[in-house]
Amino acid sequence: MMRERTRLEQSIGGYRELEQGLEDSVTLIELGELEEDKGVIEEAEKELSRLLSVAQKRQLESLLSGEADANDCYLEVHAGAGGTEAQDWAEILVRMYSRWADAHGYKSEWLEESPGEEAGLKSATLLIKGHNAYGWLKTETGVHRLVRISPFDSQARRHTSFASVWVYPVVDDNIEVEINDKDVRVDTYRASGAGGQHVNKTDSAVRMTHMPTGIVVQCQNDRSQHKNRAQALAMLKARLYEHELQKREEVANAEAEQKTDIGWGHQIRSYVLQPYQMVKDLRTGVEKGNAQGVLDGDIDDYLEAALAQRLDRGASRTDKEQA
Repeated sequence: MMRERTRLEQSIGGYRELEQGLEDSVTLIELGELEEDKGVIEEAEKELSRLLSVAQKRQLESLLSGEADANDCYLEVHAGAGGTEAQDWAEILVRMYSRWADAHGYKSEWLEESPGEEAGLKSATLLIKGHNAYGWLKTETGVHRLVRISPFDSQARRHTSFASVWVYPVVDDNIEVEINDKDVRVDTYRASGAGGQHVNKTDSAVRMTHMPTGIVVQCQNDRSQHKNRAQALAMLKARLYEHELQKREEVANAEAEQKTDIGWGHQIRSYVLQPYQMVKDLRTGVEKGNAQGVLDGDIDDYLEAALAQRLDRGASRTDKEQA
């Protein structure tokens, strides 16, 4: 209750600050015009520009009001076809999201990793903890494409690699998800990894398969099979919940005649390192030349643009419904 109260106070306080700032700036401009003081007018106009930027960010944050947007989230990365090259790309993506989480004060925990045969990762699952973690990252689900000179090619040829990202919310106590035991197959196996806490000599890692949907989750971050089983069940509930959310959104998009091919199994962003540097989001058109900065976690522009696009779609759908 205290967390909810704090969140509401911050939201209302932010709106009131904008409102007061707007009134003060308009008053300053009026005074400047009366006294013919250009300095005062210019100062007020600068403040209005700043307020506009803040208002646009607040508008984006207003999108993070879905029933699961405020929750923590799971982030899965899977290497595509292409062996070591694709597995190295998957590891680069995991690093990118980890750095983004660190920069925003979120905590990230490794839940599962399947190392590549020579380098990189075949797959990995992170738990990212923090307010609105799912809300900010939910638009990252899709296929990410990398073009570069391969460090694994002795002839230094250019390669194209793919990796898929899946983001789904942690299901808290306010959301109920029922799972029938007969619908779930549980397999245990030995954890694998680079060593240390991720590896042990018992069958402690757990894989769960939901037979009706084909959804598979796995956890190996603890030496205890019971703890891994509990975490895997929580992940499975989260995946099933996200699966239902996706179905609802597809229905809504179809009704609004705005269904697109962007989603799981479709390319959403290209990262080009050779022959030039550019990262372009194919959904929103946002592109940046500082590819290394993006790979170091500077992805806010892409997240904000994707959320803004959803805002525009939501407004268009509302207008059609009212019409």
